[in-house]
Amino acid sequence: MAQVRTASARGGGHDCDVLVVGGGIVGLSTAYAITRAAPGTRVTVLEKEPGPARHQTGRNSGVIHSGVYYRPGSLKARYAVRGAAEMVKFCAEYGIPHAVTGKLIVATERTELPRLHALVQRARENGIPVRELGAAQIPEHEPEVRGLAAIHVGTTGVCDYVAVARQLAHASGAEIRYGAEVRHVDRRPGLGVAVRTRSGDVLRARVMVNCAGLHCDEIARLTGDDPGMRIVPFRGEYYELARPELVRGLVYPVPDPAFPFLGVHLTRGIDGGVHIGPNAVPALAREGYGWGVVRPRELGATLAWPGSWRIARRHWRYGAGELRRSLSKAAFTTAVRRLLPAVTEDDLVAAPAGVRAQAVLADGTLVDDFLIREAAHTVHVLNAPSPAATASLPIGREVGRRALAMLEEAVRP
Repeated sequence: MAQVRTASARGGGHDCDVLVVGGGIVGLSTAYAITRAAPGTRVTVLEKEPGPARHQTGRNSGVIHSGVYYRPGSLKARYAVRGAAEMVKFCAEYGIPHAVTGKLIVATERTELPRLHALVQRARENGIPVRELGAAQIPEHEPEVRGLAAIHVGTTGVCDYVAVARQLAHASGAEIRYGAEVRHVDRRPGLGVAVRTRSGDVLRARVMVNCAGLHCDEIARLTGDDPGMRIVPFRGEYYELARPELVRGLVYPVPDPAFPFLGVHLTRGIDGGVHIGPNAVPALAREGYGWGVVRPRELGATLAWPGSWRIARRHWRYGAGELRRSLSKAAFTTAVRRLLPAVTEDDLVAAPAGVRAQAVLADGTLVDDFLIREAAHTVHVLNAPSPAATASLPIGREVGRRALAMLEEAVRP
């Protein structure tokens, strides 16, 4: 157990030892990790929404990812594999709805077969058991799904991530302040960080952790740090399947390795409903959950970032296909029918969308791995999209470890 002399123990003028900005699953996991590693550490979480997990955490498909997709040795690979097992254990311990269902990754065209075989090799390198299936074996798992070949990944599951976030908030013992949007940050070397919220409240901490998700780059700049990237928001649109009996579990296409998106997939959730999606189209606001949500300042900032234009030039064909599926339900249905031929346009019922906080470098590179950076009195989590919910417990421990090391240094006589 870490031994940290807290600000309160030293009689300092700080309101807390560690201030976490962002009440999604990563921020709450960080608070949980800190208080478990160093009991007595005063942690406050600021969340601008009236409750936890209102954005990426609460608007995804609820999948506990196995880690099969991610580059061996990367943070995503290591934390997803470890995090999946820990997430199942956490849910079981606290009675949170979950199920380990397994999933199929299905090749529907011959050009996808080499990529499917490459996934088998990647899974083995990441320590994930998979089983290769021929076309005739696919219906044994999913009677309505068709393909040329598939792999079955047994460790994939689903859970209620909003319930996980609530439990992390409760078990952390941290002070959680909802409706507390950060508007100003004043960092002073040797003293710490002071944050002013929209309501005018000021909180002083020795260490600040930035887990602001869709707004993490903005918080970094408020702190005085150049994050070296920008969040470019991509909206993922979902449908719900009116005939959920067509799908038993989880079915994915073979992903394109050039993109961090997994493609339109079929997910039977813990409620028994089946979600289909998401596609990936540029959002016109950081929280742009529909085409009608436009925030000119945020859109202008995205368009002013040179990486945005470089993405567009490099991947315009891919983007055009995603846009077509966004604007045309018939085109979306056609994409789904590659995996599930029995589906019709009438089977798809519009469901709430999500927005992915994707970090993009100035040269147009989509940051593929989790990105955590440190500065004076501050830890910034700058890229934590999927599978961050799956990996949230290991991510929280790593971010918490860094924050506690800073805190120990800050309170050293």
